[in-house]
Amino acid sequence: MYQKTFTHYVSKIIIDILFYMSIVCTVVSPFVTDVIFNWIGGYRTAFKLIVFLSGVACTYILFNLKQMYHTLLDGNPFVDKNISHFRKMAVTCFVVCVIYFAKCFFMFTFSTAIISAIFAVGCLFCLTLKDLFKQAVNFKAENDLTI
Repeated sequence: MYQKTFTHYVSKIIIDILFYMSIVCTVVSPFVTDVIFNWIGGYRTAFKLIVFLSGVACTYILFNLKQMYHTLLDGNPFVDKNISHFRKMAVTCFVVCVIYFAKCFFMFTFSTAIISAIFAVGCLFCLTLKDLFKQAVNFKAENDLTI
């Protein structure tokens, strides 16, 4: 019936590595930004805050992905917990989108606008997958009741 593949395990390992790297980068980022970005000028504190909040959001998204991979590797990904994880990731993507959209007004770069657009699409993608998983959970529950 359900078969765990090499791709599942590799993806889980990559997400685990990214999760722990994001924790390290988030903790270190406020100290490193002063050394690396001397050209920022008066927006240094705002830039440090944006980088830190982005790191926290990235870590939170990866944490939710890690939780979802537990259900995938257990062979039952269509559960209510995953719907909740998609909702949380959508909200986090929206928050990052708003942060970078606001950044466009005081420190505009083309990459900032692109990052904001990418996270807006990510938010819509997570909301779509949330609805898809909700429908799958309902079908699964209906199928489980059928003899």
